[in-house]
Amino acid sequence: MFITDIRKEFYDVVVNQRVALLVSLDIDALCACKILQALFHCDQVQYTLVPVTGWQDLGTAFLEHKEQFRYFVLINCGANVDLLETLQPEEDSIFFICDTHRPVDVVNVYNDTQVKLMIKQDDDLGVPSYDDIFRDEEEESGDSGNESDGDPEPSGKRRRYEEGAVERRIERQRAKREWEARRREILFDYEQYEYHGTSAAMMIFELAWVLTKDTKDMLWWAVIGLTDQWVHDKITHMKYVTDIATLQRHVSRHNHRNEDEENSLSIDCMRISFEYEYPLLDLIVVSLFWLSPLCLSLRLLWSMHGQKKLQEFLADMGLPLKQVKQKFNSMDMSIKENLREVIEESSNKYGMKDIRIQTFGVHFGFNNRFLASDVVHAAAALLENTEKDESPGDNFIKALDCLSRSNLERLHGGIALAKKKLMAIQQTVASCICTNLILSQGPFLYCYLLEGTPDVKLFSKPMALTLLCKYLLKAFVCSTRNKRCKLLPLIMAAPMDVEKGTVLVLGIPPESDTSDKKNFFGRAFEKAAESTSSRTLHDHFDTSIIELKMEDRTKFLDALITLLS
Repeated sequence: MFITDIRKEFYDVVVNQRVALLVSLDIDALCACKILQALFHCDQVQYTLVPVTGWQDLGTAFLEHKEQFRYFVLINCGANVDLLETLQPEEDSIFFICDTHRPVDVVNVYNDTQVKLMIKQDDDLGVPSYDDIFRDEEEESGDSGNESDGDPEPSGKRRRYEEGAVERRIERQRAKREWEARRREILFDYEQYEYHGTSAAMMIFELAWVLTKDTKDMLWWAVIGLTDQWVHDKITHMKYVTDIATLQRHVSRHNHRNEDEENSLSIDCMRISFEYEYPLLDLIVVSLFWLSPLCLSLRLLWSMHGQKKLQEFLADMGLPLKQVKQKFNSMDMSIKENLREVIEESSNKYGMKDIRIQTFGVHFGFNNRFLASDVVHAAAALLENTEKDESPGDNFIKALDCLSRSNLERLHGGIALAKKKLMAIQQTVASCICTNLILSQGPFLYCYLLEGTPDVKLFSKPMALTLLCKYLLKAFVCSTRNKRCKLLPLIMAAPMDVEKGTVLVLGIPPESDTSDKKNFFGRAFEKAAESTSSRTLHDHFDTSIIELKMEDRTKFLDALITLLS
């Protein structure tokens, strides 16, 4: 059931209990976890933190902790399946779920004893009504006991009674079949698309605000959680702008509250400010300007013509290449002062629209300044680090550490990894476009990264493959002359485990400015695997990401083409 008073129905319940905190491996979940940890530390709540990579991991974690804990908090996992059927818990186990995955399973919605959903009901949930989904079985057997009375009756009267009973039974069966058919149709319409709702970090921050225990650190984590949804293309532009406006009010409140404090200008102070991010600018000034999705998709920089266009663009702005290739701090002051305005003027001439994005920045003291997207990329790079053979749990702790301002070395290390990751994405996109690896399969586009491709190990991780898929589709849409292909979704596969012979398969919706970010590949993957008996593993919390045996790839794709045609 949905929680209406998050303080009374959640926090006041767990504040004097031991809690198991099960956290999904994504940046929004990490930020929500940081806020909740800070609240638990304030009130000395005992908790155990367990990172979970997928459904199997969640089941294992629950089995290991169900004897010690009665209360479980699930962050960004658990809402989109029947949790009680999946975990088979005891009747006294209580689950508090703060999850962005939609649609929410109807059993979770209407279970009012063990499942408590910390989900913003302002989102367009569209949950079917109870009577359309659940049916009282007592009605079906209402007349069954009357059919075999022991009292003797005249044969003619008994015959008429039996005929009436048969007719009533047939009518009940027909009504039941119609109801079940309508139920299947309603559930199909409700469950066919996967999408994301309000950030989990924002939900937990609202709890901190209600408790009057919110701090600037908590607010910054909420900003990062929302930015993660934007960076990884989980929410629409309208949803992002609306939530940014909500956070901006909190930022103004905190800045106003600290205006008169003596330490507001101390060396350890933290300042959050609303800013416009210029992806082109931020990447020009660190000599990685070709990584910008604006440049990547609109200027086709892997071609000679694209490189020439970029140099014309820089020349139009009056930026010498010698200056552009330096770090921002080393550039001439005369160039730095007006760089943003110059970029906006020249971008209009070169057809680059919406070149700036609303976001927030943070200053730690006087030397360290970061944008929210910097931290998202850094944390994601640490969370999916493939350079060292470390466990997902170890990477989880490192990514969690980089969110603390007391551990800026870890954050700088994450940013260095993120630069390598973005370079690998740019090079892979260029390679895929130039070698025509993107194929039109009828109802969708398909791209398979071959074993031996540079940095292919990096793309065996969900977030890295998601970013690659997103930028590759943008680049393909801008480079192709086929109008029909511009309206198609993209399925991408990358080698995952060579020894096991598995590939990671991911599907994203078509590229469009008006896209609602709803993904239909989750259900399609399930039906294709079922119809062909393909060996798949649907273990990720995002249903549009699956693992597939290499040998079954061809028949799986054929089934998808047939299903979606």
